[in-house]
Amino acid sequence: MIWVVQNDPECPPGLLGDLLRDRAARDGQPFRVIRVYAGEPIPKNGAICGGIVLGGQMSVADTGPYPFLIEVKDWIRRMVDDGTPFLGICLGGQLLSDVCGGRVTLQSDRAEKGCHEVALMDAGRSDPIFHGMPAPFPTFQWHNEAFDLPNDAVHLAASPTCPFQAFRLGRASYGVQFHPEVTPPIVVDWSWKENDAARHRAAFAEVESAYRIASRRFLSNFLRRVDDP
Repeated sequence: MIWVVQNDPECPPGLLGDLLRDRAARDGQPFRVIRVYAGEPIPKNGAICGGIVLGGQMSVADTGPYPFLIEVKDWIRRMVDDGTPFLGICLGGQLLSDVCGGRVTLQSDRAEKGCHEVALMDAGRSDPIFHGMPAPFPTFQWHNEAFDLPNDAVHLAASPTCPFQAFRLGRASYGVQFHPEVTPPIVVDWSWKENDAARHRAAFAEVESAYRIASRRFLSNFLRRVDDP
Protein backbone atom coordinates (compact mmCIF):
# COMPACT_ATOMS: atom_id res chain seq x y z
CA MET A 1 0.00 0.00 0.00
CA ILE A 2 1.09 3.56 -0.73
CA TRP A 3 0.46 6.14 1.98
CA VAL A 4 -0.08 9.76 0.95
CA VAL A 5 0.25 12.33 3.74
CA GLN A 6 -1.81 15.47 3.18
CA ASN A 7 -0.72 18.41 5.35
CA ASP A 8 -3.19 21.03 4.19
CA PRO A 9 -6.82 20.86 2.99
CA GLU A 10 -5.88 23.20 0.14
CA CYS A 11 -3.11 20.86 -1.10
CA PRO A 12 -4.94 17.71 -2.24
CA PRO A 13 -3.42 14.85 -4.27
CA GLY A 14 -4.89 16.17 -7.52
CA LEU A 15 -3.37 14.46 -10.55
CA LEU A 16 -1.52 12.06 -8.24
CA GLY A 17 -4.85 10.89 -6.85
CA ASP A 18 -6.08 10.17 -10.38
CA LEU A 19 -3.02 8.03 -11.09
CA LEU A 20 -3.34 6.16 -7.79
CA ARG A 21 -7.01 5.41 -8.42
CA ASP A 22 -6.21 4.17 -11.94
CA ARG A 23 -3.40 2.02 -10.53
CA ALA A 24 -5.71 0.55 -7.87
CA ALA A 25 -8.39 -0.27 -10.45
CA ARG A 26 -5.90 -1.75 -12.92
CA ASP A 27 -3.51 -3.65 -10.66
CA GLY A 28 -5.34 -3.89 -7.36
CA GLN A 29 -2.65 -1.77 -5.69
CA PRO A 30 -4.28 0.07 -2.76
CA PHE A 31 -3.42 3.50 -1.43
CA ARG A 32 -4.48 5.62 1.50
CA VAL A 33 -4.59 9.39 1.96
CA ILE A 34 -3.80 10.33 5.57
CA ARG A 35 -5.18 13.79 6.36
CA VAL A 36 -2.90 14.76 9.22
CA TYR A 37 -4.25 18.32 9.18
CA ALA A 38 -7.60 16.84 10.26
CA GLY A 39 -6.09 14.82 13.09
CA GLU A 40 -5.68 11.49 11.28
CA PRO A 41 -2.58 9.79 12.72
CA ILE A 42 0.07 8.12 10.61
CA PRO A 43 -0.15 4.42 11.51
CA LYS A 44 2.81 3.05 13.41
CA ASN A 45 2.54 -0.29 11.65
CA GLY A 46 1.12 -1.54 8.39
CA ALA A 47 2.09 -2.93 5.04
CA ILE A 48 3.55 -0.03 3.10
CA CYS A 49 5.54 -0.10 -0.13
CA GLY A 50 5.86 3.65 -0.73
CA GLY A 51 5.17 7.01 0.84
CA ILE A 52 4.38 10.50 -0.43
CA VAL A 53 4.13 13.79 1.50
CA LEU A 54 2.30 16.64 -0.20
CA GLY A 55 2.72 20.40 0.15
CA GLY A 56 1.19 22.92 2.52
CA GLN A 57 1.11 26.57 3.46
CA MET A 58 3.16 25.99 6.62
CA SER A 59 6.94 25.94 7.01
CA VAL A 60 9.12 23.09 8.24
CA ALA A 61 9.70 24.88 11.57
CA ASP A 62 5.99 25.47 12.25
CA THR A 63 5.65 22.59 14.71
CA GLY A 64 4.00 24.88 17.26
CA PRO A 65 0.90 25.81 15.27
CA TYR A 66 1.03 22.52 13.34
CA PRO A 67 2.21 19.86 15.83
CA PHE A 68 1.42 17.06 13.38
CA LEU A 69 4.59 18.09 11.52
CA ILE A 70 6.60 16.38 14.28
CA GLU A 71 4.89 13.10 13.44
CA VAL A 72 5.36 13.67 9.72
CA LYS A 73 9.07 14.34 10.19
CA ASP A 74 9.50 11.19 12.29
CA TRP A 75 7.72 9.15 9.64
CA ILE A 76 9.88 10.56 6.84
CA ARG A 77 12.98 9.67 8.85
CA ARG A 78 11.74 6.08 9.19
CA MET A 79 11.00 5.89 5.47
CA VAL A 80 14.54 6.99 4.62
CA ASP A 81 16.13 4.68 7.19
CA ASP A 82 14.07 1.71 5.97
CA GLY A 83 14.84 2.42 2.31
CA THR A 84 11.13 2.57 1.43
CA PRO A 85 10.54 4.58 -1.77
CA PHE A 86 9.52 8.09 -0.78
CA LEU A 87 8.51 11.29 -2.59
CA GLY A 88 8.28 14.68 -0.89
CA ILE A 89 6.53 17.40 -2.91
CA CYS A 90 7.25 21.09 -2.16
CA LEU A 91 6.78 21.21 1.65
CA GLY A 92 7.28 17.44 1.56
CA GLY A 93 10.64 17.91 -0.15
CA GLN A 94 11.58 20.61 2.34
CA LEU A 95 10.70 18.28 5.21
CA LEU A 96 12.85 15.54 3.68
CA SER A 97 15.77 17.95 3.41
CA ASP A 98 15.21 19.18 6.96
CA VAL A 99 15.11 15.77 8.64
CA CYS A 100 18.22 14.66 6.71
CA GLY A 101 20.34 17.65 7.71
CA GLY A 102 19.67 20.11 4.88
CA ARG A 103 18.79 23.75 5.42
CA VAL A 104 15.40 25.17 4.46
CA THR A 105 15.44 28.94 3.88
CA LEU A 106 12.25 30.73 4.93
CA GLN A 107 10.96 33.57 2.76
CA SER A 108 13.71 32.75 0.33
CA ASP A 109 14.89 34.82 -2.62
CA ARG A 110 14.49 31.53 -4.51
CA ALA A 111 10.69 31.73 -4.20
CA GLU A 112 8.66 30.93 -7.32
CA LYS A 113 5.01 31.13 -8.24
CA GLY A 114 3.38 30.03 -11.44
CA CYS A 115 4.70 28.17 -14.47
CA HIS A 116 8.46 27.66 -14.72
CA GLU A 117 10.68 25.33 -16.68
CA VAL A 118 13.02 23.00 -14.82
CA ALA A 119 16.22 21.59 -16.29
CA LEU A 120 17.77 18.22 -15.50
CA MET A 121 21.27 17.86 -14.16
CA ASP A 122 23.45 15.08 -15.56
CA ALA A 123 22.41 12.86 -12.65
CA GLY A 124 18.76 13.66 -13.31
CA ARG A 125 18.99 12.58 -16.92
CA SER A 126 20.05 9.12 -15.81
CA ASP A 127 17.76 8.80 -12.78
CA PRO A 128 14.73 6.51 -13.20
CA ILE A 129 12.33 9.08 -11.80
CA PHE A 130 13.00 11.37 -14.79
CA HIS A 131 13.03 8.61 -17.41
CA GLY A 132 11.43 9.80 -20.65
CA MET A 133 11.03 13.37 -19.40
CA PRO A 134 11.66 16.31 -21.71
CA ALA A 135 14.57 18.53 -20.71
CA PRO A 136 13.67 21.15 -19.71
CA PHE A 137 10.13 20.28 -18.65
CA PRO A 138 7.21 22.51 -17.58
CA THR A 139 6.32 22.74 -13.90
CA PHE A 140 3.97 24.63 -11.63
CA GLN A 141 5.62 26.26 -8.63
CA TRP A 142 4.12 27.77 -5.49
CA HIS A 143 6.72 28.21 -2.75
CA ASN A 144 8.20 30.96 -0.61
CA GLU A 145 10.70 28.64 1.09
CA ALA A 146 13.44 26.60 -0.58
CA PHE A 147 15.64 23.70 0.46
CA ASP A 148 19.36 23.18 0.22
CA LEU A 149 20.73 19.72 -0.47
CA PRO A 150 21.33 17.45 2.51
CA ASN A 151 24.71 15.78 2.79
CA ASP A 152 25.05 12.81 0.43
CA ALA A 153 22.09 13.98 -1.67
CA VAL A 154 22.28 13.64 -5.45
CA HIS A 155 21.30 16.88 -7.24
CA LEU A 156 18.82 16.03 -10.00
CA ALA A 157 17.16 19.22 -11.30
CA ALA A 158 17.35 23.02 -11.21
CA SER A 159 15.63 26.19 -12.38
CA PRO A 160 17.21 29.62 -12.92
CA THR A 161 15.56 31.07 -9.79
CA CYS A 162 15.72 28.01 -7.58
CA PRO A 163 18.80 25.86 -8.27
CA PHE A 164 17.72 22.97 -6.05
CA GLN A 165 14.54 21.60 -7.61
CA ALA A 166 15.01 17.89 -7.03
CA PHE A 167 17.33 15.54 -5.18
CA ARG A 168 17.64 11.89 -4.27
CA LEU A 169 18.88 10.30 -1.08
CA GLY A 170 19.89 6.65 -1.20
CA ARG A 171 18.19 4.56 -3.84
CA ALA A 172 14.67 5.93 -3.80
CA SER A 173 14.02 8.86 -1.42
CA TYR A 174 13.18 11.91 -3.52
CA GLY A 175 12.47 15.55 -2.70
CA VAL A 176 11.15 18.00 -5.28
CA GLN A 177 10.36 21.70 -5.02
CA PHE A 178 7.95 21.79 -7.97
CA HIS A 179 4.35 20.56 -7.95
CA PRO A 180 3.62 17.66 -10.34
CA GLU A 181 0.11 17.11 -8.94
CA VAL A 182 -1.82 20.32 -9.65
CA THR A 183 -4.95 20.50 -11.77
CA PRO A 184 -6.80 23.57 -13.08
CA PRO A 185 -9.09 23.75 -10.01
CA ILE A 186 -6.05 23.65 -7.71
CA VAL A 187 -4.39 26.46 -9.67
CA VAL A 188 -7.58 28.54 -9.39
CA ASP A 189 -7.79 27.82 -5.65
CA TRP A 190 -4.17 28.79 -4.97
CA SER A 191 -4.07 31.89 -7.15
CA TRP A 192 -7.30 33.66 -6.32
CA LYS A 193 -5.71 35.79 -3.57
CA GLU A 194 -2.89 36.95 -5.84
CA ASN A 195 -3.00 40.32 -7.60
CA ASP A 196 -2.04 38.57 -10.84
CA ALA A 197 -4.35 35.57 -10.42
CA ALA A 198 -5.67 35.83 -13.99
CA ARG A 199 -2.13 35.73 -15.36
CA HIS A 200 -1.30 32.58 -13.40
CA ARG A 201 -4.43 30.84 -14.65
CA ALA A 202 -3.87 31.90 -18.26
CA ALA A 203 -0.23 30.83 -18.17
CA PHE A 204 -1.16 27.43 -16.78
CA ALA A 205 -3.87 26.97 -19.40
CA GLU A 206 -1.25 27.56 -22.12
CA VAL A 207 1.10 24.84 -20.85
CA GLU A 208 -1.47 22.51 -19.27
CA SER A 209 -1.24 19.82 -21.94
CA ALA A 210 2.57 19.64 -21.84
CA TYR A 211 2.56 19.98 -18.04
CA ARG A 212 0.11 17.11 -17.66
CA ILE A 213 2.15 14.82 -19.92
CA ALA A 214 5.40 15.57 -18.08
CA SER A 215 3.79 15.35 -14.62
CA ARG A 216 2.04 12.05 -15.35
CA ARG A 217 5.35 10.66 -16.58
CA PHE A 218 7.18 11.85 -13.47
CA LEU A 219 4.59 10.50 -11.04
CA SER A 220 4.28 7.23 -12.96
CA ASN A 221 8.05 6.85 -12.81
CA PHE A 222 7.92 7.17 -9.04
CA LEU A 223 5.15 4.59 -8.82
CA ARG A 224 7.34 2.23 -10.84
CA ARG A 225 10.10 2.82 -8.27
CA VAL A 226 7.60 1.73 -5.63
CA ASP A 227 6.81 -1.46 -7.56
CA ASP A 228 10.48 -2.19 -8.31
CA PRO A 229 12.65 -0.38 -5.75
